[in-house]
Amino acid sequence: MTGPRTPQDIDTSKPHSARMYDYYLGGKDHFDVDKQAAERVAEAYPGIFVCARENRAFMHRATRVLARDHGIRQWLDIGTGIPTEPNLHQVAQAIAPEARVVYADNDPLVLKYAEALMRSAPEGRTTYIHADANDPDTLLAAPELTEVLDLTRPVALSLNALLHFVTDAQDPYGLVERLVSELPSGSALAISHCTPDFDPETWQKVTDIYTAAGTPVRFRSQAEVARFFDGLDLLDPGIAIGHRWRPDAGAEPDESVTDATVSLWVGVGVKP
Repeated sequence: MTGPRTPQDIDTSKPHSARMYDYYLGGKDHFDVDKQAAERVAEAYPGIFVCARENRAFMHRATRVLARDHGIRQWLDIGTGIPTEPNLHQVAQAIAPEARVVYADNDPLVLKYAEALMRSAPEGRTTYIHADANDPDTLLAAPELTEVLDLTRPVALSLNALLHFVTDAQDPYGLVERLVSELPSGSALAISHCTPDFDPETWQKVTDIYTAAGTPVRFRSQAEVARFFDGLDLLDPGIAIGHRWRPDAGAEPDESVTDATVSLWVGVGVKP
């Protein structure tokens, strides 16, 4: 992990997407500026709370499927966000205690809570890297990465609710391709990505709110999300709305969870 940061490194003058997400999930690790921006989003798109919850649920299911059915024992989770239990390593280690997880995020507040991300099962290992997803070379060169992950063995790359914060000018497809290129055959890519497909007008309002708050966003269509998986073998059911990707057996239907409310394309692909 990089050197310690002081509280003044946390900028409370403008909202931050990770802290807004914490608010959507009902957390307490955000500031008034984040709450105010999140409430503006919720006013335009009341489904944001369902979207955030279903995004988290997809991460849990995808992690379990990769650990249980595909033998994955290593994860690189970029855009980790503020810890919300169960964290990815807790889900993976519940199935495979020896699982290893590297978390990466660029929010100093996530760094503050990094200890919670590193409470690994004794058989496994976790670490946290303070790094920017837009600088994959620096992230991949971090010594903490190869201290925990063996890049000659399959790794699951987890990019949950991250890529809609990477604009077209930042080359999101090149970014994903660069990261996947470092991973061996049998590795996996898991993505969740907000979409305007079901309600373009509402999502334009959300775009405007984030952009005005200093966080440019680019919400993408199903076809645009599918492009991130070029060259990979998509697991069934392919690119699906979050709650429709391998729902837990016996789960009670929730009438508040509709495709339009969730507005989140997700998928998991395996590298041949």
